[in-house]
Amino acid sequence: MPRALIVVHETDPVRQRRIPGTILPALEELGFAVEIDTHYGGNTVREDADLVVVMGSAHAAYDDSLPWLAAELDFLRRSTAPVLGVCFGGQALSRALGGTVARAARPERGFVDLRGDLPAHRWMEFHYDAFTLPPGAELVARNETGIQAFRHGPHLGLQFHPEITTDVFATWRESWSPEFAASVAAEVDVDAISAEISSRADELAAQCRALLARFCARVPR
Repeated sequence: MPRALIVVHETDPVRQRRIPGTILPALEELGFAVEIDTHYGGNTVREDADLVVVMGSAHAAYDDSLPWLAAELDFLRRSTAPVLGVCFGGQALSRALGGTVARAARPERGFVDLRGDLPAHRWMEFHYDAFTLPPGAELVARNETGIQAFRHGPHLGLQFHPEITTDVFATWRESWSPEFAASVAAEVDVDAISAEISSRADELAAQCRALLARFCARVPR
């Protein structure tokens, strides 16, 4: 059975299982044995997986003061397995492949419409930073804000969150400080976002499965 590694940016084992959302069952349905690990705390993750998924983070992929970031970027540079980068993971993948990451022209929080080669057009976003297209990469999707997905060989970098569920969103909100929660609530309708996630749960799970199926088709079996 092929092995998939999901890299999260969290040390609590319960939260580690919640963060991948619909990506975890989608990979299992596609025939992968899934392991979750992290570079946090100086952890060294396995490098013999057949597929790697790097999830989001509240941190910035250009913040070199993060004690674990250099190891994660080096891991991505060395990876011979296809890598799917999600939000922060997509930004880190871009940087590892020679692209750059910086503050976005404007944040995107909530559902947005994207144009490009994706199995659906409306996806969940929650980010303040953005990546550039790495050298040799193919643009997969974009919108007015910027690049939303790229392909580089077997790798796929995403700015959006295909894994989103009501529980994933709740996991994010649990980690928000009161000050950050207040700043978000002053600019976007957080309850409306949560309601759309709930009402579209089956549709969103199907979108994620379709995206993963396309990506996994590039993984040698």
